[in-house]
Amino acid sequence: MAQCTAPIQGHRTASGRANCPVCGGRSRQYTPYISSYSGLTSSWTPAYQSPAYHAGGSSRSNRPYWSTSSSSVIYTAGEIRALSPIRRSIEKQGLKPDKYDVFLCHAWDDRRTVAKDLYEALKNAGVSVWFSEREVLLGSNLMREIDRGLAKSRAGLVLVTASFIGRIKSEGVADKELSALLARDLLVPIVHGVTYEDLREESPLLASRNGLSTAEDTVEDIAAKISELVSTDELSD
Repeated sequence: MAQCTAPIQGHRTASGRANCPVCGGRSRQYTPYISSYSGLTSSWTPAYQSPAYHAGGSSRSNRPYWSTSSSSVIYTAGEIRALSPIRRSIEKQGLKPDKYDVFLCHAWDDRRTVAKDLYEALKNAGVSVWFSEREVLLGSNLMREIDRGLAKSRAGLVLVTASFIGRIKSEGVADKELSALLARDLLVPIVHGVTYEDLREESPLLASRNGLSTAEDTVEDIAAKISELVSTDELSD
């Protein structure tokens, strides 16, 4: 009497099933064989999902735990991973009304273009920003004012442009601000007109901290994400 060859050879392919003296004459619809003694089951358990975000229907519809259920702001999983440690640090600081939400580090060359655009978008999103063009008065000691601004800010934004990378090379003011922010481990890089690969050639440490990019989001979208990141509404409850 012919015997099914599945327990020995397994019907893992359509041809294997066709060559079986028992199953070959049955329906051509192929069903993978699972041995009854293998210990395997047909149940499937999804991979563990970090509590840092709630998954949506696409790679850009995730919502981090600090985002409200009514928020329309969408994030990539990579952005959530990059921003989560900063959010936790902000929460640990507690509610400090005398502090700026963020310190905006930028190249001098960008002060009237993209840095100003980002500053305005952040202000419109309700974020309090230490921005040298607004906070440093004429005749003031620039480095001392920057030092105070850093001390009074809960987190830092680093606007990375071609000009900024050039300023790092020349070890100017932007380089000193960056060094202070890197030491605090509370900064979000925002690349504009360059890539993280471009930045990695000059500052591997900063490039290793993925953040946001104007190639992926508008300045207004980035401002909305920063606004949610630094929100203290939950801290004041």
